[in-house]
Amino acid sequence: MATLLRGEVPVILQPAGHTQYKGAYCPPGVPFAEVRRGPFDGKQDIVVRPDVDGGLPRVMTFGNGAVVYERDGADARGRAVYRYAPLLSPSHRAVMDGVAEVYADHKQKEQR
Repeated sequence: MATLLRGEVPVILQPAGHTQYKGAYCPPGVPFAEVRRGPFDGKQDIVVRPDVDGGLPRVMTFGNGAVVYERDGADARGRAVYRYAPLLSPSHRAVMDGVAEVYADHKQKEQR
C-alpha cells in the first residue's frame, strides 16, 4: 500500500457494477460478463486527494482519459472504491471489439 500524505484516501479499483455497465457495448459472441472487466481492476496502490469541499472526485481516468473509473463508495477497510465505467471510457468499444476477435479465433480453433 502507498504511504499516505495528510488528507489522502487509499483507493481500490473494481470491475463495473450494474450501474456502470447497464447499456454498455457488448459485441455478438462475447459473454456480457466481459463488459464488467476494466484494465486496472484490483489495483490498490493508488491514493486520491479530496476536493476543496472535502468530497472525493467522481471519476478517475487513466491512459490519457481512455479508461474511466467511477466512484462507488468505500469498502470495509475505508478505501475509496472506484468501479470501471465502460459507458464513460472512450476506449471501451475498441477493447471489446478486440475481445470479440479473440473469442472468434478461439471458436474457430475449437471447430477444427
